[in-house]
Amino acid sequence: MAAPIVTDNQQRSRFEAHLDDRLAGFADYRLSPGGIVTIPHTEVDPEFEGQGVGSALVRAALDAIRADGHRVNPACPFVAGWIDRHPEYQDLLADG
Repeated sequence: MAAPIVTDNQQRSRFEAHLDDRLAGFADYRLSPGGIVTIPHTEVDPEFEGQGVGSALVRAALDAIRADGHRVNPACPFVAGWIDRHPEYQDLLADG
């Protein structure tokens, strides 16, 4: 299975994961003036569940947030849980 390709769709304020040129999932975000990126919602199409799309989506989003020098507010429970399981990303937490 190919790895999802994750891109930042800035017009829609969301990171998108594509598999085989199809939208497999997305993570909405809001960037505050203080450089805090809030991720309120992630969604994976049921057809692609269990294929690592959610993890790839969160990892790519957090890598982009880090590269931009921002911090994250993981309002989405999936993102918050993912960060809990990956301590190398906990330094990005806005309240951490």
